[in-house]
Amino acid sequence: MTTRPRPLPFPAALGLALLLPVQAVALAGAAHAHGDTLKVVITGQQAGKVTADVTWENDGDPVEEAVAATVNAVSADGSRTAGPWRLVRGTGGAATWTTAETLPPGTWTVTVDAGFPSLGHAQQEVAVPVVDPAPPTASSGASPAPSPSGAPATATASAPPASAPPAASAATSPDSDPDSDDAGWWTTAGVAGIALAGAAAGILLRRRRLRRL
Repeated sequence: MTTRPRPLPFPAALGLALLLPVQAVALAGAAHAHGDTLKVVITGQQAGKVTADVTWENDGDPVEEAVAATVNAVSADGSRTAGPWRLVRGTGGAATWTTAETLPPGTWTVTVDAGFPSLGHAQQEVAVPVVDPAPPTASSGASPAPSPSGAPATATASAPPASAPPAASAATSPDSDPDSDDAGWWTTAGVAGIALAGAAAGILLRRRRLRRL
């Protein structure tokens, strides 16, 4: 035997019938207050990351829900593309959104397409500058200490070694000794005496020869 559900009492049925239209009107009023589209404004880039403001188009309120949006970029010459990337909440404000990925340096045409909680679209040219590399650090090698005179140590010439005193010439005779002078005098006198004696002997021999004749 099947049992049929009991019908609601008339007051409860009437209250439910009146509540459903009221809720529908409230939801419709809330949706109409924000609008049915999103306003997406590409504000530029920060360190290569695309930044954008996403608000409700009707009242300009920031979107409290999670935004499902994709970001695509094309270089100025069309040779390079980036994306699709998704938007994530940024730190600049309630309406600020950004990408986790970074664009390389150059000029890009960036397009943002949102699909939730409502539709939204934006396109903007974004220029990413070239970041100069950090200057190299100075070497930690110590410079040579300056000399006391103020000139660099490398410029100081070494003094030439002192020359040794000239050796005594072998031809230079030492001081004459008195004994040696006396010996020389006696030697000279002896030679002269011998010469005179020889001459006298020769004269005597010559005279004897003449006498014998």
